[in-house]
Amino acid sequence: MASSSARGDQWTFLTNHARVLLWIARDPEVRLRDIAAGIGITERAVQIIVADLEAAGYLTRTRVGRRNRYTIDDSVALRHPAEADHPVGDLLGAFLHREDTPDAEPAEPEAAARA
Repeated sequence: MASSSARGDQWTFLTNHARVLLWIARDPEVRLRDIAAGIGITERAVQIIVADLEAAGYLTRTRVGRRNRYTIDDSVALRHPAEADHPVGDLLGAFLHREDTPDAEPAEPEAAARA
């Protein structure tokens, strides 16, 4: 029986599909070769994953000049039956820092004292 420590470095929590989607969510105009280099997989593997994600309705590809721009539909449900009641937007939200949402303003001490 193989020890678990020998296998411990070979698995991760996220699939390459999730990683590609996160890269695209961070930069909708990212090049596939940049995703491949960042994740550590081949550009061809990224092409296949993007095609899978597009076919499943998670993203759409729009040609802009010589580049592609990707749009994610964050309302599409996750694929596994155990997570199918969650949209992919929940996953993206868990991993992405939303700079477009304002930080909550701290309550003024006087207002807190009056409450």
